[in-house]
Amino acid sequence: MNVRNSASYMALAGALMVSATPAIGQVTPAQAEATTPAEAKVEADAATATSAVDAPPAEDRAGGGDIVVTGSRIQRPNMTSAAPITSVTSQDIRAQAAVNVEDVLNRLPQVAPDSQQTYNDSDGRQRIKLRSLGFERTLVLIDGKRLGTQNGQDVGIIPPSLLERVDVLTGGASSVYGSDAVAGVVNFVLKKDFEGIQLDGNYNFYNHNNKDTVVSSLARAAGFNSPRGLTNDGGRADVTLTAGKKFFDGALRINGFVNYKHTDEVLLSERSNSGCYLTQTSLNAPISCGLTPSSSTSGLISPLDSKGVATGQYVNNPNGTRTFVPFGTGAGNASNYFSNYAYQRPSERVNAGGFVSLDVAPDAEVYASGIWFRDKSYNNYPAIAGGNVQVNCNNPFLSASQASTICGAAAGTAAFAPIDIRYRLGEGNDQPDSYLNTGLRLTGGLRGKAGDAWTYDIGGVYARNKQDYTPSFVNAANLRNSLNVGGTLAAPTCAGTTDAACVPFDAFSAGNTNPALIDYLYDRGTSTTIGTLYDVQANITGDLGKYGVTSPFAEQGVAIALGTEYRKDTLKSTADSVYRAGLGGVDTYLKQDVWEANIEVQAPLIEHKPFAELLQANGGYRVSKYSSNSSSFNTWKIEGIYAPVSDLTFRASFNKAQRAPTVTEIRQATNVDFARGGSGTFNDFCAPTVTTNAAGGVTYGTPVASREVCRATGLSDALYGSPTLICPGDASTGATGCTVRSGGFEADPETAYTQTYGLIVKPRFVPGLVFSVDRYKIKIDDSLGYNDFSYYTDGCQRSNGDAFFCQGIVRNPGTGTLYSNAASNPTTGFIRQGTTNFYKSIARGYDFQAQYTLDLASVGKIDWNLNGSLTTFAGGQDSPVQPTRNCAGYYGNGCGQLIPKWSHGLRATYTTVDKGFSASFNWRYVGSLTNADNSGDPAIGGTPERERTSYFRVSPKSYFDLALNFAIDKAFSLRLIANNLLDMSAPIVPDSYNVALARTNTIPQRYDSLGRNLAVGATVRF
Repeated sequence: MNVRNSASYMALAGALMVSATPAIGQVTPAQAEATTPAEAKVEADAATATSAVDAPPAEDRAGGGDIVVTGSRIQRPNMTSAAPITSVTSQDIRAQAAVNVEDVLNRLPQVAPDSQQTYNDSDGRQRIKLRSLGFERTLVLIDGKRLGTQNGQDVGIIPPSLLERVDVLTGGASSVYGSDAVAGVVNFVLKKDFEGIQLDGNYNFYNHNNKDTVVSSLARAAGFNSPRGLTNDGGRADVTLTAGKKFFDGALRINGFVNYKHTDEVLLSERSNSGCYLTQTSLNAPISCGLTPSSSTSGLISPLDSKGVATGQYVNNPNGTRTFVPFGTGAGNASNYFSNYAYQRPSERVNAGGFVSLDVAPDAEVYASGIWFRDKSYNNYPAIAGGNVQVNCNNPFLSASQASTICGAAAGTAAFAPIDIRYRLGEGNDQPDSYLNTGLRLTGGLRGKAGDAWTYDIGGVYARNKQDYTPSFVNAANLRNSLNVGGTLAAPTCAGTTDAACVPFDAFSAGNTNPALIDYLYDRGTSTTIGTLYDVQANITGDLGKYGVTSPFAEQGVAIALGTEYRKDTLKSTADSVYRAGLGGVDTYLKQDVWEANIEVQAPLIEHKPFAELLQANGGYRVSKYSSNSSSFNTWKIEGIYAPVSDLTFRASFNKAQRAPTVTEIRQATNVDFARGGSGTFNDFCAPTVTTNAAGGVTYGTPVASREVCRATGLSDALYGSPTLICPGDASTGATGCTVRSGGFEADPETAYTQTYGLIVKPRFVPGLVFSVDRYKIKIDDSLGYNDFSYYTDGCQRSNGDAFFCQGIVRNPGTGTLYSNAASNPTTGFIRQGTTNFYKSIARGYDFQAQYTLDLASVGKIDWNLNGSLTTFAGGQDSPVQPTRNCAGYYGNGCGQLIPKWSHGLRATYTTVDKGFSASFNWRYVGSLTNADNSGDPAIGGTPERERTSYFRVSPKSYFDLALNFAIDKAFSLRLIANNLLDMSAPIVPDSYNVALARTNTIPQRYDSLGRNLAVGATVRF
């Protein structure tokens, strides 16, 4: 084992030496002239450097000492922010041993954590969601310019070692940066002014002690593996080579970098908390290993009736007798469908790029940059042949008893019988879906000063991202061919085709792993999606005080920023013939462009007067015209700052932000498409429930929905509970359930009104202390979002027949059915889904930031930093007649944001006087989460009859991180880091896919689910 074991011992030894921690989204020690923690951070990075190797920060200056602050286009000294900004410094990032940007941002309470690396259905792209309001509402910038398209956003393009800092501005910023900055802005500030050669390396892995959990005994009882003992796995490597050189006395500056990342796979079967998928089959039922109708290497066979409804579920007896046994636990079900799912997805990424700037005049600079990346990752899916297919009743692979079960009286004849077949062809033969993401981002422009009063920046961004998605899928025609078998058991043949490649499928015995059959059944086609952004901007800022435009009570003059911008987004989707033949779809080319103009003003009204150290008013206005909308719209902001004394500052910001739909949202709203079953099998809730007994007999029960609800969908009382309402299977596709219609909606811009107001305390009698608290309130009207068919079906039931939801259930006249022939493009007989403007989204809460520096004179100093968030409301209102849904602290029943009411990061860092050594201890706290059934709030399903008695609450979790940094000399530094130092296990959450879209029996976005993470990092400068 070698590298991993050696690193394990080294990091653990270092961890025992002292308490330390990576910083999280904190603010840095305040300087005397700074006004807020965020502004103080800009001035103090050099003072908090933890390594003698770290270069002094490039402080994002436009010249003349002016500081560029995220959230404003205006550049001026000591600028005060009216909106709260959280910053993460390069030192913090090093201390976290972050391999990707996702690791950094997941620790910020203001960010809804994402975990693409532990999400088996991921496409490999990393996105940011501020306030849990969706990535479409978070604008991502690199050095103040857009990262790329919203639909193709991938912050993995940025190597963490290249970051100078990350600024997070929460709250609307559309008037400054444009549409889609509804939830806020994340600005990645890169190191661009580097000279020399530097190598940064980081290797980390998981050092976890697998202890028996509630899952372990259940998994073993079902015949599945559940590991015990210490394991070292999940290695992640990150290496960056950076080089820079200055020419012509520093007039020409060139920098370049190459970054390589690799991630090892960790399977669900390699953790004791995920030995099988934990589920509760009904409210308060005992937990059990979920055995889905697709989980057996023995092969699961379900005979179907004429409507495509299963009349039984059987597994081929693994004893080789060619008999059926009932599907369920025991010998007939000896494989775990999810065992080859990834807990950590394997991936490999290369980033490369460079920066160049040239002073063409004393006050004029030409600049350009380019970043390229290539990322490949995989999702393992079990190789399941399945669907509604026909089998010949004289198939030689069928025993007499099997033929009788499937065909009845037709057993042994040439007749065909419908079955649903789910056969996993061996765990080692699971077929991966692959994602290849490549991209290029180019920037360029001219910036500088015009006289003493004006600065300008004329430039643009070209960004292109491409994704090749290559899934494995069953060739439906080949499956049909392989199941129509003639000849004899000893010499079977494909009876219904002349295809010489056809391989007869022995679907009626256990353990078939024939490689030739797998090759014949499975195809691999590729779909390609290319998104491009063309963005051209012209911005000028001016200090009107140079012309005498200054308040008589202020020292600084009025500042102004003017800008105009043109953007064009395109999205092109194509696929090869294999993909289209197997999975369908059509090629698309979507585009949208926008013209915008904006103005921003900052007006200091009073400065350095009694009872008014500072009184300042800010304003901004932007007008936007999108090609997708017939009319223009405007956004604005009004801000105020009042500091009666230098120790205390009050601030407030009010914003109107509007977001136009992305090109994908427009197509999802307007394009009409039909499919049987939608995103999952659904039967009409007004149809009778169906029960099949052991003998294959069918009985009908009471419908799921009440008569009143069904009446609200347009169904006559006479048809309530009629078997004719049962949605049949589609023989051509194998899909079952009702017809779902996607699209046919309007998609108008959504409007958000955001407020933030708070105070900053910097008492002069406690030097080094800064504290801020800010209240935020966000309300989005006509909120854009994608709702699948369950939004209408569940909403119609929950609301007891509210027309807002029930209108999405469109019945065929006369028959009242909800199934149609999709090929005929019907106008009735379906359930709607797609992107539309629904009612309101709401987010409210408080942000807390604090920092304190204790100077220990000749011994060094200790820095404390706190970043916490209290969420008081997270949810919205689904319709005008529905109550508001507050999901803060709850999960389930549509509360998918997984937002605890309180979370924080608190770190303390000790640094020696010579900065040769630092030690940090970090406390990450995640508040409790409760199932919405136990909320006591009927608006989110918290009714007495739904109250749960088990597994309804996730207790608060505390994680402790340790980081040691040794500056060996000016050319070399070493880092030893332990994240989740105590190896805290993740909480158990049954039916986790319904909660977190993960089969891990926990919520990997929120919790350190893979255990203790140990890291060794080094920086070498040549």
